[in-house]
Amino acid sequence: MGASNRVKTDSALSRVPRVVLDTNLVLSALVFGGGILGALRVAWQASRFQPLVSTSTVAELLRVLEYPKFKLSSTEREELLADYLPWCETVKIPDPPPATPTCRDPCDQPFLQLAIAGKAQFLITGDADLLDLAEAFSQPIVTAAQFFDILERMN
Repeated sequence: MGASNRVKTDSALSRVPRVVLDTNLVLSALVFGGGILGALRVAWQASRFQPLVSTSTVAELLRVLEYPKFKLSSTEREELLADYLPWCETVKIPDPPPATPTCRDPCDQPFLQLAIAGKAQFLITGDADLLDLAEAFSQPIVTAAQFFDILERMN
């Protein structure tokens, strides 16, 4: 019985989409938490999808969490990271990194590289520079609302 349960679990896990969330979405979900981004936060914490991170994308998140406009103490930043990072899979980006279409904002390249290296099913963003690459990129680039619609149809 244990083996058959494991097969079901493994099968269920294989259907969980692997996704890259851009920093602004993660930040909004963690700091503000309302609406569709709050629902995404609940979904990642319920393991309905597998967020992927790399050293570069985590460094970007750490940097942005320290912006003075958020007025977050180090304890608050640690608590927010604890609501995200334990659900993430860290992907090592190869050297040289995978080839990607050139993005207008060079700070967005690590998210494209992560999507390829991590074999993500979706790159989720609200960033116009990334959304403009949707036609040229190998993985679907979608908004949070589009992804949530897809996620709801999967269950």
